[in-house]
Amino acid sequence: MKGEILHLHLGQAGTQLGNSAWELYLLEHGLGSDGRPDPNAKDVVDGGSYETFFTETSNGKYVPRSLFVDLDPSPIDEIRTGGYRQLFHPELLISGKEDAANNYARGHYTIGKEMVDN
Repeated sequence: MKGEILHLHLGQAGTQLGNSAWELYLLEHGLGSDGRPDPNAKDVVDGGSYETFFTETSNGKYVPRSLFVDLDPSPIDEIRTGGYRQLFHPELLISGKEDAANNYARGHYTIGKEMVDN
């Protein structure tokens, strides 16, 4: 467990930046868009170091250790349907049913509160 990193991506900006960051991590570690080692890629990181950012599944796939959360389903849906849809575990892509419409009180006291309570 020592040296393992968990990424939290919150809100629209966080999820979009996080998706881009994971694209870079895949390239740096020589992994394909589905989390499997790419035989044609040269691993930039010596020795692999997959364990820092990824968890290895029983079938040899590497899954990012990250959590994406947004009240608005659109940014999370972009990840669910995008080029890296096979990379992330579906339970770690959390979205609400509607956004807070740029209103802090709405996000904190109503919609966001309902999401946290569930």
